[in-house]
Amino acid sequence: MIVSERHDDGGTGVAAEGGRVPGMSSQTSEWNSFMRRISRYLILVLTVTITFSLLAAAQKIPRAKYNFNSNWKLFVGDPVGAEKADFDDSAWKNVTTPRPWNEDEAFRKDIKDLPTGIAWYRKHFKLPAGSNGKKVFLEFEGIRFGGEFFLNGKSIGRSDNGVMAFGFDITDALVAGENVLAARIDNAWDYREKATNSTFQWNDKNFNANYGGINKNVWLHMTDRLYQTLPLYSNLQTTGVYIYAGDIDVAKRTAFIAVETQVKNEYPVGKNVVYEVIIQDAEGKVVKKTADSRYRISGGETKKLGVYPRLNGLNFWSWGYGYLYTVTTNLRVDGKLVDSVKTRTGFRKTEFANGMFKLNDRTLQVRGYAQRTSNEWPALGNSVPPWLSDHSNRLMVESNANLVRWMHITPWKQDVESCDRVGLMQAMPAGDAEKDVEGRRWEQRKEVMRDAIIYNRNNPSIIFYESGNESISEPHMAEMKAIRDQYDPHGGRAIGSREMLDSKIAEYGGEMLYINKSAKHPMWATEYSRDEGLRKYWDNYSPPYHKDGDGPLYNNADASVYNRNQDSHAIENVVRWFDYWEARPGTGKRVSSGGVNIIFSDTNTHHRGAENYRRSGEVDAMRIPKDGYFAHRVMWDGWVGVEKPRTYVIGHWNYKDGVKKNIYVVSSSEKVELFINGKSQGLGEQSSRFLFTFKNIAWQPGEIKAVSYDAAGKSVSQDIKRTAGEPFTVRLTQIKSPNGLIADGSDVALFEVEVVDKQGNRCPTALNTIDFTLTGEAEWRGGIAQGPDNYILAKSLPVEGGVNRVLIRSTTKAGRISLKATSGDLGPAEIQLASKPFIATNGISSVFASDGLPSYLDRGPTPIGESYKMLRRTLDVASVTAGSENEKAKNSLDDNELTDWISDGKKEKAWIAYEFAKPETIDQAVLKLVGWRTQSYPIKITVDGKVVYTGTTLRSLGYVTIGFPPTVGRSLKIELSGEASNRDAFGNIIEIGGTPDANSAAAKGGATKLGIVEAEFYETVGRGFAR
Repeated sequence: MIVSERHDDGGTGVAAEGGRVPGMSSQTSEWNSFMRRISRYLILVLTVTITFSLLAAAQKIPRAKYNFNSNWKLFVGDPVGAEKADFDDSAWKNVTTPRPWNEDEAFRKDIKDLPTGIAWYRKHFKLPAGSNGKKVFLEFEGIRFGGEFFLNGKSIGRSDNGVMAFGFDITDALVAGENVLAARIDNAWDYREKATNSTFQWNDKNFNANYGGINKNVWLHMTDRLYQTLPLYSNLQTTGVYIYAGDIDVAKRTAFIAVETQVKNEYPVGKNVVYEVIIQDAEGKVVKKTADSRYRISGGETKKLGVYPRLNGLNFWSWGYGYLYTVTTNLRVDGKLVDSVKTRTGFRKTEFANGMFKLNDRTLQVRGYAQRTSNEWPALGNSVPPWLSDHSNRLMVESNANLVRWMHITPWKQDVESCDRVGLMQAMPAGDAEKDVEGRRWEQRKEVMRDAIIYNRNNPSIIFYESGNESISEPHMAEMKAIRDQYDPHGGRAIGSREMLDSKIAEYGGEMLYINKSAKHPMWATEYSRDEGLRKYWDNYSPPYHKDGDGPLYNNADASVYNRNQDSHAIENVVRWFDYWEARPGTGKRVSSGGVNIIFSDTNTHHRGAENYRRSGEVDAMRIPKDGYFAHRVMWDGWVGVEKPRTYVIGHWNYKDGVKKNIYVVSSSEKVELFINGKSQGLGEQSSRFLFTFKNIAWQPGEIKAVSYDAAGKSVSQDIKRTAGEPFTVRLTQIKSPNGLIADGSDVALFEVEVVDKQGNRCPTALNTIDFTLTGEAEWRGGIAQGPDNYILAKSLPVEGGVNRVLIRSTTKAGRISLKATSGDLGPAEIQLASKPFIATNGISSVFASDGLPSYLDRGPTPIGESYKMLRRTLDVASVTAGSENEKAKNSLDDNELTDWISDGKKEKAWIAYEFAKPETIDQAVLKLVGWRTQSYPIKITVDGKVVYTGTTLRSLGYVTIGFPPTVGRSLKIELSGEASNRDAFGNIIEIGGTPDANSAAAKGGATKLGIVEAEFYETVGRGFAR
């Protein structure tokens, strides 16, 4: 048996067999018993100390925020009178929020079959001593879907949109002693807004997994009657603190920091207020304290206060560098501190221009993932502790992703703050499905965008505001932009929408699946490479011998691309990213700003493959990486081009005698050589820049090694895979929170289970069933695997590819926990741990699950200087003429992918000619052709009458690059030299609504028509275009 533990910072330690040190003496045992008694005494002292501190907090601190997640009661159903204070809820289930009532079904059931209905949550609580005369607010980070809330039997309000945070002023509804809060929550798919009877566009059975109830955190705030407001516009109509940087000089590390706050005086008389700001760096050192700013705030008045100090020596937040400051805003009256708010934030500079995005004055091509906002886990849904959010989101950064595009509703505040810490940029949507709408449903989208901007505008990781999951009208885009300008005018964030290819208002855009380029605002693909593949399936030659592509039809069409094995899925990822890499900054005036792969982790949402959940993830639902994850790590390690060479061998090296197969290597270098047991197999065949193929390699046990070389022939990186021996034992590894396991009834521990050989090597083809035994103060939540009910909550489940993971959840009692894993004759494994006490008094606590979570600074600050060199010189066209439809010929040069030139169908007139202002050296034509994914055109290109290219264009997801020998000339002519063919090269793309993609049919094309959307001409001046 091998037992290890891995902290989430990557450190690993190894414990002895059996969970105790061999040779432990009876003296040692007695000492341990003594230490356990001492520990229980210390816990008692700690409990008394924290309780006293909590009770004293309201008396000593002018403002307090409390954790309000503990001691809830849950009942699924709709009992009469449950809102009343004296209702008997003693038989209800005790839970800690966040807690979806239908969490057991997460990944067990298809999204459309997730249970819906009414659930009640009730909570008995008492306020701390000294709360008399205070203002008291509740903050819900969100519920699913709509709910009405009662305090002591009286309605205090409702929330209907199922997305955003909201709050209630409960000051006047409180009573002395015990109070009872009750919430009736309805997660029906057809839930309707109570005031208008309108449905919500984003309450969609395809996109928004339905984990019902109070599925996000709840907080309680106590303030003076002169206070800084909360950023909760719905219900409270308040905007809180707004912090931003201006006049930023990245090189000199200076900026002014604007710290504005909305203050409300609910006293009947005016107050003379001193406003003070303290800024602390990540180490807690005070780097700025402002001089007193004095204001007069009348009784009943709400006023904005602001100071704008200059700060030197700034550390700018960046990709993979989650540097955060703490900004404290204080209010004093007559020398006494009456209100104090702490905001954790960061500062960075952005620019959106010339088709590119810059972060801290350095161009960054967008690369990352489109991820469901639910960001869910099996048998937990979306409701996980903050450290696990960090673990998941940090994995994206470790794959060298720089952005997550949340789909298709505003993310949970916990994920927003997590991305701040791990250094992951975000595209934040409001709420949407897949089309523009009118009337009340459009107003709902605007309201959510307003609330989301106000709530999240101090989080530096949010870079893009997304107004829709489809293009929206220009008037609608203007309305969304006005909301941004009103509530976040200085935050350095672009607002746009999916598509918006010809918008004059949107500040970014980009289609799903296709490559867009622009010389104006950035264009990045909002989703690409949505193929699916189960992690269990390595390739055709590995157990369980799934044939690549085997699976049921989808919408009566072939669904092979949604039932891939890992090898073909990873290869597809490489091929698809190449299109964006080829159009990266530095390749001309019109460029692609990148794209995000859909999705990061397998998700309990709509699917096209064999399973009842979507398996497009680069990691599975337990965040175990697939081959595609490592492929991205190779291709994305840089701001634009690759800056650190990497190599990855796709797959494993455990096969049967006689197997011959292609070996695929992903490398960012110029050449790759393959070795088997030290013998060279030659150089790989390069394609899509990053893929190197070694054909018909015969397996033999031992070691396979890929060595990558730079242009000078120097070895710069390598990857090795070794044959594992026969399964010998089970290994358990705990992936730990930095804070340990907290006994709050909500925290979880994550364990990785592997089948390994005698040397401790994972057996990559093992599919053994593992039996788990859990004892102590924890609740089993389990994992996921292919099989009955996806093995959700099963205590016996198989490893896949030799590995799996399981979760346990703490109870509300601290204590010892043991997890044992066995599998037949294999050696067992066991991990013992202890949960730490969590102190809540009368239903509230001053301890937060995110306390002490670190920021991750692994990538370091933004490098100074530009991130790319120009590789091609764009040749400007002075005029254009065509054999037919001449008035539209200019459309092929207008930097607008929604216009085009198409010849009239007469073959002799199927030509277009471009004239340059002076003779130029030309060696590349880059074309976006009409019907680019289905049409293939036989063409001839001449320069000043000299034929430089004849051939047939490739079908593509956007642009084709046609290279030819460098030729000097002043004119270039493209003409159709035969009949075009029409065949979809990528499979017929059917959207969720059942409508075929417009580009699948290429209706505009024809056998004797030549059509061009955009044409570009170049002279190569640098390396970087090898296919």
